[in-house]
Order: sequence, then structure tokens, then C-alpha cells
Amino acid sequence: MPIRHRLPRFFISSCVFCILSCATGASTRTQYFVLDKEVILGRLQEAPRKDTDREVELGKMFRAVGCQPTEQPVKGLRQPNVICILRGTSDSVILVGAHFDHVNEGDGIIDDWSGVSLLPSLYQSLGGTSRAHTLVFVGFGGEEQGMVGSEFYVKRLTPEQRKNIVAMVNLECLGVTPTKVWVSHSEPLLMNILWGVAQSLQLPLSGVNVEKVGTTDSESFAHYKIPRITIHSITQETWPLLHSKGDNIKAIQDNLYYDSYKLIAAYLAVLDQQLATSNPGQPKPEVK
Repeated sequence: MPIRHRLPRFFISSCVFCILSCATGASTRTQYFVLDKEVILGRLQEAPRKDTDREVELGKMFRAVGCQPTEQPVKGLRQPNVICILRGTSDSVILVGAHFDHVNEGDGIIDDWSGVSLLPSLYQSLGGTSRAHTLVFVGFGGEEQGMVGSEFYVKRLTPEQRKNIVAMVNLECLGVTPTKVWVSHSEPLLMNILWGVAQSLQLPLSGVNVEKVGTTDSESFAHYKIPRITIHSITQETWPLLHSKGDNIKAIQDNLYYDSYKLIAAYLAVLDQQLATSNPGQPKPEVK
């Protein structure tokens, strides 16, 4: 997150969650795989120091879960965007993004290896069953230079391709505190579905706006009126960790990070089913 003002062989857990009465209040059955905690934390801990190596490692992790990623060269960047696609039964797209680049100060585990290292796990969690939407997972480069990778990605799309993106789910700086959502910069429908899933799973979720701290890749899509949501874990007390020596693996709370993974995996599965419905009408998270 640009701040303003200054693999081993892992296995899938046999658990398949069925979420009932989540986003709309109507009884629904949603299936997805839940990976073991050790898998999620193992990928988090495999963060290379250099951005070039992070791009390579992300590609390796995608291939390990059965996806052959493509690389999109980005003008002005040394590293490409890394793209993995889980085909659905339609051309409508749910795009899930995070960035792999980081600043020199600190290890960049919070910002944003915590987000981008979840992408292969989410691909793995959502695979194995038919999806209504095509899910596109993108590791963006150049976010710290002003969302260069995400701006390039969305600008290169045709108007029809942009229209097909029904949601951009941005993962940024997870695991420092319980899961948060950027309320003021998230589509109400997308946020309310997330709130409903959190309630159903009894996982923590609250709203913390971060526009006074910085910006993030979701805003590249907002410019084109593509519905977006940013899921994070930053608070007024923890934002000074970003772009500092405090941004390291010790700053991540394992249980909270795993909670965020479980919530996001369930959310994407429910989102795939619920986007065509009317506003769920769930209460919004209290903004702190």
C-alpha cells in the first residue's frame, strides 16, 4: 500500500464448508475447500526478499495448485502482472487481486505478501466445483509506485471486458488485526455480502477506512466504475508498521491471518452465487 504523507507439497483439507443463510437470509448451500492452517502459513512464510523473486515464487505457487499462470508485461516495470484463471460457466468475472512488490524498508510481509500469497490458496479452495463466474486471480506489480500494474491491467482491457468484471476483490495487508473492510471505498452490495458471510461463520469483521493512510489497487478499477471492495487489517494504531522495519513476519498474528483466509474463501464462494440477487440488506460494519 503506497503511503501518503511521508513450495513444499501441501495438501487440501478434507473439510468442505456449507454456508447456510449467509448473505441473503435465504437458505443456500455453498461449497469450497478449506486448506489446513499450516498450508496458509507456509505460503506466507515463503516470501522472497526481492520483488523479482516474489514474482517467480508466486508463479511457482500457482503451478503447484494446478494453474498455469500467464505473465502480462507492464510498461515501465521490471516485473509483470501474474495472472491465474479459474474458468466458470460464464464470461462474467470476479477478479481477486493483491500486489507482490514492496518498499525497501522492512520485509513487506504485511504489505503485501500477506495478500498476494493467499491467491494460490484461494484458487485451490474455489476449484473442484463448478462456478457461475470466471475467477481471475492477479498478482500486480508496481503498486508501491502508484498502482502501475493494476492501472496497466485495467487500461488494456476492452470496454466489453471491463463490463464483464462484476467485482474486484482487493486483498491488502492482512493478519495484523482481525479482518477489516474499507467501507468508504467498497461497493455496498459487495460489502454487505461479506458482512453476511462473516456473521454466518462467526468470524470477526469491522470497518476501517484507510484513505488518510494511502491508496491501493482497487482504485484503479473504481476509475472505470467497476464494483470493488478492499479487505485489509490495518487500524490507526497499526498503520505505522507499513513501510517500516516493523513490516515483518512477526507482525502477523497466525490465528487472525487464518481467520481472514477462511472468511475470504467463503466470501468468494458466496459472491459467485449471490451477485445476481438484490441488495442483501444486512447491516454495515461499524466504522472505527
